[in-house]
Amino acid sequence: MMKLESNNVQLHVEAGDKIEAIRKVGEMLVESGNIKPAYIESMLNREKVANTFLGNGIAIPHGLPKDRESIIRTGIAVMQIPAGVEWNPGEIVFLIVGIAARSDEHIEILTNLTHILDNEKLIQKLSSTDDAEDIYSCLSGRREGSQPPAERGPTLQDFEKSVEVKIQGAHGLHARPATAFVELAKQFKASVHVRHKESVADGKSLVSLLKLGAGENASLRIMVSGEDEDEALKAIEAAVLAGLEDETEAADEVQLDAADHGWSPSEPTITIQGLSASSGLAIGPLWHFKKSKIVVASTAKYPAIEENLLHEAIATAQSELEQIHREVKAQSGAGKAAIFKAHIEFLNDEEMIAETHALIKKGHSAGWSWQKVIGERVEDMAQLDDPVLRGRATDINDVGSRVLRHLAEVVEDTPFTAETPVILVAEDLMPSDTVNLDPRKILGFCTTAGGPTSHTAIIARSLGIPAIVGAGPALLNQENGTEVILDGTTGNLYIHPHESDIKAAQNIQAMLADQRNSEHQTRFEPAIMTDGHRMEVVANIATASEAEQAVNGGAEGVGLMRTEFLFLDRSEAPTEEEQYQAYSQMTKALGGLPLIIRTLDVGGDKNLPYLQLPPEDASFMGIRGIRLCLAKPELFRPQLRAIYRAAEHGPIKIMFPMISTLEDLNAAKDMAEGVRRELGVAELPFGVMIEVPSAVMLARELAAEVDFFSIGTNDLTQYTLAMDRLHPLLARQADALHPAVLRMINLTVSAAEEAGIWVGVCGGIAADPQGAAILTGLGVKELSVSIPSVAAVKAQLRKLSQAGAKSMAQRALACRNAAEVRRLSIA
Repeated sequence: MMKLESNNVQLHVEAGDKIEAIRKVGEMLVESGNIKPAYIESMLNREKVANTFLGNGIAIPHGLPKDRESIIRTGIAVMQIPAGVEWNPGEIVFLIVGIAARSDEHIEILTNLTHILDNEKLIQKLSSTDDAEDIYSCLSGRREGSQPPAERGPTLQDFEKSVEVKIQGAHGLHARPATAFVELAKQFKASVHVRHKESVADGKSLVSLLKLGAGENASLRIMVSGEDEDEALKAIEAAVLAGLEDETEAADEVQLDAADHGWSPSEPTITIQGLSASSGLAIGPLWHFKKSKIVVASTAKYPAIEENLLHEAIATAQSELEQIHREVKAQSGAGKAAIFKAHIEFLNDEEMIAETHALIKKGHSAGWSWQKVIGERVEDMAQLDDPVLRGRATDINDVGSRVLRHLAEVVEDTPFTAETPVILVAEDLMPSDTVNLDPRKILGFCTTAGGPTSHTAIIARSLGIPAIVGAGPALLNQENGTEVILDGTTGNLYIHPHESDIKAAQNIQAMLADQRNSEHQTRFEPAIMTDGHRMEVVANIATASEAEQAVNGGAEGVGLMRTEFLFLDRSEAPTEEEQYQAYSQMTKALGGLPLIIRTLDVGGDKNLPYLQLPPEDASFMGIRGIRLCLAKPELFRPQLRAIYRAAEHGPIKIMFPMISTLEDLNAAKDMAEGVRRELGVAELPFGVMIEVPSAVMLARELAAEVDFFSIGTNDLTQYTLAMDRLHPLLARQADALHPAVLRMINLTVSAAEEAGIWVGVCGGIAADPQGAAILTGLGVKELSVSIPSVAAVKAQLRKLSQAGAKSMAQRALACRNAAEVRRLSIA
């Protein structure tokens, strides 16, 4: 157990700033034989990724887990700074507790610290005392008053629901996992408490949790009570078992982030972490995006008038959307404008209009009724498991608000008044908000909500605006004009960066611009590696217009055409003729280059009315992909007919999604063969997506039935690791470079090679620099990436040798976790 030595307390120290303070407390640990000098830099580096301010004038600087080899022996040093030092804006520290610990030995000291956090008189005394024994006694738990008298906490009988769990992290319930616990608990209305031994903590209070002193492998009893108690208990239990963002994983990810473009802050700064939506660096002042305030009357006397008002508002909104569609199509192409065409279709939803009429007939105004119907649909959509479908909630809200503005009594618009280019901050941005952003005025944006698969993120990428989503509510606390650096590649927003970091980031911006230009100039050259090995680099597309963009971007074909985008955001399925026209347009645009069309891959849900499937608790595991196609031949057969007909205009391959059994594959092939015979056309090559572990285990049998494999690493990762890649606590751990996933890919490639068929990869890892190298080394023949990534991936591969990639792949297979893989470099 860690002990504080009385001679390791220094009083009346002066420090000009946080960095000087950390260096001084680090030097104390060096002098006492606890750490090597190098560990001081690790303590400074932690400040870049975590806030070590504990509260009420106390900070606990300590190093990163990866640098624990610089710890000679465990120990702590306490430094008193009576004048105080600013730790972060608005956070003044008087007592600094420097920690050197290899595991959870610091938990007892941390627990004693939390016991005095709410005792202001005691902290004031310790901050100015002339007697080091005062500090020593309090932190050792010896002084009376350093721990509050025991209070009766809630008992197990006070809660209807509870569960026993064990802390999974190697270092106990320290600050980082406790913070993750609190953030998750606060998402639920239910009361959440945690019992450890005889102590009970409020699960929504960080200080209360830290007071438990729960170390490595500690048993916790999570107790909940309230209206959403079942959901809360399930989510919190899963998060604890998943490690609550264990700090070793998080620290390793920082190394990975920095490797993406070679830049990270060299000076400590406040960091807000989100999810990458659009890569790139943006530097400038932060500015809050203010949405319009719309006020509608609740009731109305004359239903007939209200119904007319509704139809006029819908017609006006449709006219506006048609104009936006034309403008965006002219500026950015049909693919980017398709969102607004879908919005127009949405306004023709007869069921939604009928529900609004029914509310109007009950005496409500058109505005109130429309708002009610839209709100219910948005809420339902936002609860879906499928990220693509869940992302459509923003679109429904967007088009609903457009109509509502024409029905409102009051519309209060907040004009955009920033005079210089800014980084926009908002709770969320609708597609119409995003498409109107002028890249000359908007440097980037960061939202508290949203996901990387939303239309907003897609548009941001197409406009070349760096963006972060899902950054959490703390983002909204920043003031207008705050200088920030937005790193869309890593998903980090840096607040008040040091001038030296701003200059370094600007240099990286210039370097990246030069690099992109160089890659663009050579985009049509094949990806031939230094030892002559050639890799095929093709594109992922979703619309007909993107086929031409793929060719112009240097793609050697289309490795994944996501047909689901033809089916989403409409009230009925596309006809055979509509699909035929779309697929034909693609083949003609490709001019003889191959096109792989993936058959419909969506989950069954009531919000797609023409599917007419019952609601499911876990659509990721339900009627999805090929299961949906086989269950709905009235959808599947027209699509197959359209594909076979379009193949007359160019080379097409058919790919079946979410194959988990040999029976599913054979059923899909039988239906396709039946359609082919009806049409009297030539056979087409068949392939399957390898996305679930069962498909990997059956790869040898599946390979005997098809012409190629395409590995969908996004789904394969989440199914292999049992981690939703969009989960707020698990997303960062759902890394496709995890050895478990790489070994799945290796098994798949081996089975394919035995059968004499080729393997491609169409997941996000294919565009990752390390991922592209490792996949090449594993024997993958084709990488299918987003259109903007084609040139960069080709350029990356031309710098590597196949022999070096193979060596790296073998070392990756031998790693124990994703962090170890990420630290590898090509030989």
